[in-house]
Order: sequence, then C-alpha cells, then structure tokens
Amino acid sequence: MTWGRDTDADEAATQLMAFADAGGTLIDTADVYTEGEAERILGGLLGEVVPREELVIATKAVARRTEGPFGGGASRGALLNALDGSLRRIGVDHIDLWQLHAWDANVPVEETLSALDQAIFAGKVLYAGVSNYSGWQLATAVLTPSSFPLISTQVEYSLLERGIEREVAPAALHHGLGLLPWAPLGRGVLTGKYRNGTPPDSRGASAHFAGYVEQHRNERAARIVQAVATAADGLGTSPLCVALAWVRDRPGVVAPVVGARDTNQLIASLETEQLTLPPAIRAALDDVSAIELGYPERPMP
Repeated sequence: MTWGRDTDADEAATQLMAFADAGGTLIDTADVYTEGEAERILGGLLGEVVPREELVIATKAVARRTEGPFGGGASRGALLNALDGSLRRIGVDHIDLWQLHAWDANVPVEETLSALDQAIFAGKVLYAGVSNYSGWQLATAVLTPSSFPLISTQVEYSLLERGIEREVAPAALHHGLGLLPWAPLGRGVLTGKYRNGTPPDSRGASAHFAGYVEQHRNERAARIVQAVATAADGLGTSPLCVALAWVRDRPGVVAPVVGARDTNQLIASLETEQLTLPPAIRAALDDVSAIELGYPERPMP
C-alpha cells in the first residue's frame, strides 16, 4: 500500500527479495494505492527480482481513480476498465486474485458479478474475492448466481478490531471463503511502538496516516497492548509476533496481510512463522480483547 510513497522502488525490491527468499508468495495491492504507483513498482520488479510465476498477485478495483462514469465503482464498465489498467501497470496478462475493494450500493450485484465472470472467462483473472464487505453483503454476493464462486474476503482483523466475528467471519466460514486480514497489527499499535508516545518516524506521526493509526489508540487498546507485551516477555519474543500469531491462527484465516514500511519490519513479521502461542496465552488474549456479542449474534438463553 505504501510502495511509491513511504517505500521507494529500491526498498520495495529488497522487501520482495526477502519475502520470496522466506517462501512468501502472495503480494496484495490495489489500483488506487499511491495513485497506481504501487502496481507500477511491482510490475517493474517482476522478472528482475522474482519470477512472475512464483508469485500470487492480488489487486483490487472499485475505489474511484478518476472522474467520469468508468473512473470508479462496481459497474461492468468501470470494473473492466480498472482491470485493464491494473494489467497494464503491473505488466502481466492476468491477475491471480482480483478483489472488489468495497460494496457499491449504486450497482446491482448481478452486474458486478457478471464483470468478474467476464474477466475470468477472458483469462485476465484466475480467482475473485471481495474486501470490506459486511456480513449481509458477503452473503448476498456469494448467493447471487454467477459462473465462478468468490473465494476470499479481505477485512480488518486484529486483537484491536474483532468486529468481523459478529457476522463476516461466520458467513465466510459457512460459505467456504478464506479470510485475508488487513491491519493484523492493529495499524501498528500492537507492536507497542506507541505505548510511550508517537515516534517521529512512525506512520502515526505522518500527515497521511496519523488519523488511520489514531483510531486504535484508546484505553481499551492500551490494555490489550499491555497484555500482548506481557505475553511477548514471557515467550521471549516480540509483541509484533504475538499479535500476528494470534490473527494467523484464527478460524478461517488464510494469510494476514502485513504492510511493512521497510525490510526490517517485514523480516520481523516473517519471524512469526516460528512462534506457536501456548493455549493459556491465547486464551488470555482472547479474554482481554473480547467483544460483546448481542442479539442475534449471541444465542438466546
């Protein structure tokens, strides 16, 4: 998401090499990230840094890129126009996972899904998913007749944001969609870096991300961050690894999507693969971060 703004092309290349060397395959981006520059940088690295066939490339469409009827939204014309733009910027002939970035209430879902079908029939897309859909939106899309099933939903999910457990996660599990959590580190707050203030080189101190990070800086978050830090001390690891391992092992999760600004941050995230949380610690984190379920999510007595 930050390639082309906080992360330049050289640093992006170093990240991609480190990720591939560790066995990573899924690269997630979107057509609107840094106004298309993130896709262009990725395209410039394919072949030179990592062979295209060794990666699963995921991108998104729907968010508005330009003015005009086809500059955004989930109409057939807008989506197919967006897809051609992504293919051109990345320099590939197909996208492995193409995702609807948001629900578009102005377009019939049947039309939106027909665009996904058309893209898959044309060989420009292999699989389709959605992102930021509510539970009813996800179920509606899944149950609307189409030629190819949706396979994934990308949503914010972390110890600080467990709202998807009310409707979205149960819907995804029931219908067989994989969960791709974005912001699995609570927008960076779960790393503990904001416990004593805002580091000047952090996203929380930047003009374009300060509000994004601030949403997860409150008393409840502070209690959860303290619990994560305590668990990390006991396990001899980092709060980052504890928080990321918790998300990774939640029901239905396929792959947490980490947005590292630099290679050191990325490598720190990859170290999570060596960590298994003991049941007692997992239960304690479940308890401190639990959300209240009301009717009808909570069964009647």
